Amino acid sequence: MSAKAQALSVEQDGRCVRDAIGVSHPIAATSPRIVSLVPSITELLFDLELQTEIVGRTGFCIHPKDAVRAVAKVGGTKDVNIEKIKALSPTHAIVNIDENEEPVYHELTTFVPHVFVTHPEIPKDNLALFHALGALFNRSRQAEKLAARFTANEKLLENAPSGVMQRVLYVIWKDPWMVVSQDTYIAHMLKLINWQVQCPQASARYPEINLEDFVGQVDRVLLSSEPYTFRDKHVGEVAELFNGSAEVSLVDGEMLSWYGSRAINGLAYLQVLMQQAPKADNWRGN
Repeated sequence: MSAKAQALSVEQDGRCVRDAIGVSHPIAATSPRIVSLVPSITELLFDLELQTEIVGRTGFCIHPKDAVRAVAKVGGTKDVNIEKIKALSPTHAIVNIDENEEPVYHELTTFVPHVFVTHPEIPKDNLALFHALGALFNRSRQAEKLAARFTANEKLLENAPSGVMQRVLYVIWKDPWMVVSQDTYIAHMLKLINWQVQCPQASARYPEINLEDFVGQVDRVLLSSEPYTFRDKHVGEVAELFNGSAEVSLVDGEMLSWYGSRAINGLAYLQVLMQQAPKADNWRGN
C-alpha cells in the first residue's frame, strides 16, 4: 500500500482507535472475527490472547507454530484469496502498508466492516501497536504486559556497552541481489546497536544492487533468513567475493524484521549481534 503512515492512537474518549492511515475504528464488540494478513501481527494477536477470535491468516503466518495451524489460510500477503476471506465473514481485517497491496485493502473495505491498517517504521512504534490492538480488541491488560517486556529489553540494550559504528549491507534476495534501504524497520532496528545500513541513493526501500560495488565499502554483510533463505553456502560465496574486507554472516530475519511481540525477542537478539562487533575502546587500540 502506498498510503502515508500516521501514528496509531487510542482516541481521547477511549471509544475508538485510529489506524495508520487515520481511519477511526470503534472498540470491537465481544467475539470479533479477525483475519490477519500480516505474519508478525498474527503472532501478536495470539500473544494478546485472541486465539479464539482469529478466523483467517496467510500461509506466511507461521507463529505460534502449533496454534496457528487451526486457523484457515486465505492465500499469501500479496496474493490474497478474497473469496476465502468472504466465506469467513470477518468483522475485522488487519493489513500492513508494506506487506499488502493497496487494491486488496480497497476490496476488503467493500465487505469487511473494519480494515485496520498498520505500519510500524521504528522499533518504538511497537508500543503504540501493542496499545492500539489491545484497546481495539479489549486486551489492554495483555498489551501492557507486552509493552513492559519490550521496554525492559530496550533498556537493557541502551545500557549495554556500545560498539563502534559498523557499515552494514543487509541482503534479502539473490538473483538479483536486493538489500534494505535506510528507510526501513530493519535499518532502524540495526541502528539501535550502531550498525548503519548502507544502500545506493535510490528511492526504492528494497533496491536491487551489484554486490561487487560494495566490496571495501562495508564492514559487514548480513544475509537474511527471509524472504530469501540464505544458507552457509551463500556465506562462502559472498565471503569469497569480499575477500576478507567484510564479515559475512547469516542473520535471523524474523528477529530483525518482524514487529509486534516478536520484536521483544528481537531486541535481545540485537544484544547477541552486538557482541560480535569490536568494542569502541578496543577499536581505538586502548
